[in-house]
Amino acid sequence: IDVTLPGGRYLHLVGSIHMGTQGMSPLPAALLQKLRKADALLVEADVASGGSPFLNLPLCPPLEQRLSAAQLKTLDDTLSMLDLSREAFDTRPAWHIALVLQATQAQRLGLRPDYGIDYQLLQSAQQFSTPIVELEGTDNQVAILLQLADGGIELLQDTLTHWHENARLLQVMLSWWLESPPTGGEALTLPTTFSASLHDVLMHQRNQAWCERLLALAPGHYVVAAGALHLYGEGNLPTLLRQKNGQ
Repeated sequence: IDVTLPGGRYLHLVGSIHMGTQGMSPLPAALLQKLRKADALLVEADVASGGSPFLNLPLCPPLEQRLSAAQLKTLDDTLSMLDLSREAFDTRPAWHIALVLQATQAQRLGLRPDYGIDYQLLQSAQQFSTPIVELEGTDNQVAILLQLADGGIELLQDTLTHWHENARLLQVMLSWWLESPPTGGEALTLPTTFSASLHDVLMHQRNQAWCERLLALAPGHYVVAAGALHLYGEGNLPTLLRQKNGQ
C-alpha cells in the first residue's frame, strides 16, 4: 500500500507476517528494489538482532490460582495437543503463555520465523546497507504486554477460545501473500480473534503511535513493514495516515 505524505515523504507499507513458509522466500523483486532505493526500512522491532526479550519476566502465582477450572482444562487440553506440559508455564505471565501457544501453533502449520516477511526484509536491508528504524522495539512491546490487565489473562483466554479461528487467520494471510492482495470485501471476512479491549491496546493504540512516528519522518522514500492486520479493518494504519493529512 503506497501512502504519500506532505513534504516529499513516500511510504510503501508492507503487510508483514511474522512467520512464514519457504514459498514466501525470496521476497518479490519489486519489493527488494524499493528496499534497495529506500532511505530506511521501518519495522515494528528489529527481530534479526539481539536476544530474547522474555528472559527476565516477573514470576506469577500458579495457574490454578489465576484460571477457572474450565479455563485450566482448556489450557491443559491445548498443551497436551501440542505435547507441552503445564509445569513449564505455571509461573509465566498469561500473555506470554498465549504468545508461546500462538508461535507453537504456527510452527505446527509449517511456519518458521526465518521466513517471516519482516525478518527477510531486515536481512535484505542489512545486505543493501539500508538504515533500519524501529517503530517501537522489543522492549516497548514487552512493556505494552506487561501493562495488560490481570497479567494478560484475557489474551490467553482469547487464544484458547479462538484457537481454530487463529489457524484460519494465518492461512488467509498466507494466501494473500502467495496469491493476491485482499480487497476491502475480502478483509471483512477475517475472523475476529480479539476482544474489543485487547484490540484497542494491541492494535488501535499502537496504530496511533506508529502514525505519529511516521508523520514525523524526514522527506524521503521509506519501506514500512507492519503486521498485516494493522493495515486492514477499523482504525488501520493507512487510513489513519490519510486522515491525519486530510486525504
